[in-house]
Amino acid sequence: MARKRKGRAINGILLLDKPTGGSSNQILQKVRWLFKAAKAGHTGALDPLASGMLPICLGEATKFSQFLLDAEKTYEVTMHLGVRTSTSDADGEVVETKPVKVTEQAVRQVCAGFLGNSKQIPSMFSALKYQGKPLYYYARQGITIEREARDITIFELEIVRIDFPNVDMRVRCSKGTYIRSLVDDIGQLLGCGAYVTRLHRTQVADYPADNMISLAELIAIQTSLDEGVFAPLDKLLLPMDTAVLSLPAVTLSAQQQHRFEHGQSVTGESKDAITVNTMYRVYGESQSQPVFLGVGEGVVAPKDQPDTDCNTVFVSPRRRVVYEVGQG
Repeated sequence: MARKRKGRAINGILLLDKPTGGSSNQILQKVRWLFKAAKAGHTGALDPLASGMLPICLGEATKFSQFLLDAEKTYEVTMHLGVRTSTSDADGEVVETKPVKVTEQAVRQVCAGFLGNSKQIPSMFSALKYQGKPLYYYARQGITIEREARDITIFELEIVRIDFPNVDMRVRCSKGTYIRSLVDDIGQLLGCGAYVTRLHRTQVADYPADNMISLAELIAIQTSLDEGVFAPLDKLLLPMDTAVLSLPAVTLSAQQQHRFEHGQSVTGESKDAITVNTMYRVYGESQSQPVFLGVGEGVVAPKDQPDTDCNTVFVSPRRRVVYEVGQG
């Protein structure tokens, strides 16, 4: 029998402004403790030296964290030219120094070349897993693991300021993009090397930076509350469906909702059209406002539906991303 988790069944997403220092998991556990939450998870780690937006999912919201892991992200980064380090950031040992004999035009030209789709080899000091352990576990032991290049997309790469040897940039990129690796690649093409001295994530998906709260502010609120009082903290949480707002919405009737919540496909006979192989955020009807139920996928009529046309389209629940309403 599974052991029941200790803590509150609180559900929602906190936009934390992560401070520098400390791993994302350490920060996550601190937030979980502050909310006394039974379950928590983050949506893409930031290096200890990095700061900025770290969405933290509490309770049932953890089921939707993958959608934020897959979302576009935006960073502000300072690139220091003329030096390469073992980790491509200020945490590593200097492995090479070269004079900076490049022009502003050359920097802009090289950076522009990284726009669009490309392949990137993850850093050995990344949290990417190999045989159950992060790559940095092996790197710290002097072990190099062969890594496959991964598809990434740089949507925007804006040069904000050049003050040699430092270059400030703004980068909007796809999931799986390692900014340290990007900076190292730029430095190599410039012929002088480069590493990251500052990295700040300003955006994940469409979450506004204005909604972020710092860990210090969160701790100050928690310490001001009487024991067992959580309302001021809970007000900071965003609804779970904000993690999947990029998906089209479908609203189900009461009968359809009952089937959906019990893991059964439901017909597309609603005010919303359903398309095969399309993911949806699914809601149930309510007198006040629609109730978020989870995520479903458009499928053709299952074989166990005898009274349907073969072209009828259904929405089928994704079991791992269905909100168990009774628990919230």
